Formats: sequence, C-alpha cells, structure tokens
Amino acid sequence: MERAVEVDRGAYPDVVTPWEQEAWREAVFAWVEGELARYGLRLRGAPRVRVRPWSVLMRVPVGAQAPVWFKANPPASVFEGPLTAALARWVPEYVLRPLAVDGDRGWSLLPDGGPLFREVEVGPRAWEELLSGYARMQRALVPRVGELGALGVPRLRVSEVPASFDRLRGGDGSLDPEQRARLDSLRPRLVDWCAELDAFGVPDSLDHADLHEGQLFHPEPGRFTYFDWGDAIVSHPFASLRIPAQRAAERYGPEVLPRLRDAYLDPWTDLGLSAADLRRAARLAWRLGALGRARAWTRLFPSATETANSVRSLLETGDTPPF
Repeated sequence: MERAVEVDRGAYPDVVTPWEQEAWREAVFAWVEGELARYGLRLRGAPRVRVRPWSVLMRVPVGAQAPVWFKANPPASVFEGPLTAALARWVPEYVLRPLAVDGDRGWSLLPDGGPLFREVEVGPRAWEELLSGYARMQRALVPRVGELGALGVPRLRVSEVPASFDRLRGGDGSLDPEQRARLDSLRPRLVDWCAELDAFGVPDSLDHADLHEGQLFHPEPGRFTYFDWGDAIVSHPFASLRIPAQRAAERYGPEVLPRLRDAYLDPWTDLGLSAADLRRAARLAWRLGALGRARAWTRLFPSATETANSVRSLLETGDTPPF
C-alpha cells in the first residue's frame, strides 16, 4: 500500500537505491513496525526519508516521544549496524545503543541522540572535550581490534599504506598527467612517513574517518555521543584528528589547533612516548587522514563520480600539518 512519506533526495535526484523498490520499502516498514512494537511504540505520522548514494535514512515519528531513526547501509558499509551494536556493549558511554539491528540486510533502528553538536552554541573548549573523549574511546577499543575485523570493519595497517596508495592511484583513470606526476613524487615521502610513524608503536584502533559536527550529539555539557560509523576503518587512531581539527580551525582560526591536538593526545600518554614523540606521530598521521578519506570514497563509490574527491584527498596527503 502507498504510505504518506516525505522524501529528500538532496543533490542526488536521480540516484538509484533500494528505496525505489516497493517490495523493499514494504519490508522496511514491516521490520520497523515490528521492532517498534517490542518497545511499546508505533509509527505515528508521515516518516521523512533522506535518500543518498551512501545510505537511506528515515526519521520515524512515534508520537509525543522523540523520533527513532531507521538506516539502511549499502554493501560496502553493511558492517555499520553490527559495529554500532558492538560499540554499545564495549563503550556504551560514547555511542548510541541501537534498538534493533539486521546485520544481513544492513538495517539499523536507532534512538534519537538529542541535539547535534553543530546545533549547540559552543566554544573551542567543547572541541577539546569531544576530542579527548573520542581518544579515550579509541584507547578502550585497542584490545578489540580483532573483533572489529570480525565484524567486517576494513583494516589498514600503517605498513600497508603505500600499497593502498598505489592501488588508489593505479585504479583512477581520471588522473591528468600533472596529478600523476604529483602523486609519483609524493610516494617516496609517503613511504618514509609511514616507516617513521610505524616505529612509534602506537597501536591500531577504530578510526571514525569522518568525525565532524554532524556526526556526534551533544545532549548536555561534557557529554558527547559519536555515531555514523559507515566510513570507519581500523587503522592508526591519530588519523582521526584531521577532519575535526580542520572544522574547528575553520570556525575559530588555526590558533586553536595546538590545544585540540594536545587534548586528543592526552589519553595516549600512557604508551610511554614523550610529548614530542606523540606530537610528531600526530603530524605524520595527519597526512594519512587524507588517504583514509580517499579509501572510503572508492570503497563506497567504486565507479561513481566521487573520483575527483579521491584524487584531491590523495594529493592532500602531502600537505603540511598545521601544528
């Protein structure tokens, strides 16, 4: 049957997703309504659906209470639901606890997390707190690296980065001669950076890979909830610092970056590295953060028009860290 649904396609009016299939939509509604019933809830009103190439997200009204959220991931990020459920067991103070997960179909039903960080008036101090909390979560997940891999989360060890760089470069037929020359000249430096970074011995952990103001909730002072793990990777944790630091610098100016860096690095001081070594490792990992974005785009869009973004990220690997 036809349902009253508001659909937002954003900048992708012609994208083809499972949402276009009536049988898929009806299966979604049957699953959502069945899971809601387990909590004494029911669908009330017209859902709002956001259709994007990387997911289908539906806001599900349930009456006077806060809405719940349905998310469907594509095959390349089907691990997000099981990962979210596992994080809720391992580090519950930092993440949402899903109401339901269908790992085979890539479906999740999530509670509302409150106001997004971007919706709350904050200063640089709040960015320091969110990065410190995020680093503590990563630190707690170090012993879980094997289990993260078993959930299907991709892994990229620092020693494997040059080979990954080669695959990304070689698989991109859109590169012009100047871009190829720049990437070729970058590779020897990348090898040296990776060798130096690996020598510090910082253990791998979970890297969100796209941590920005729209990917965490800030329901009250001092509390942050991290979500949207579809781009996640198990790799050098310090690569996570790049995106939130860039966003904060855009808002407050580059002078905030040393404070943000040190707030992020503080939970890692028990590794026995000096402050100078940790800061050097952060500078090296900054470059790998750009490579991680390229990997995420090519994983999610292997034949789509996001190639230009991947190329830009690869070239940004060679930029100078701003701290």
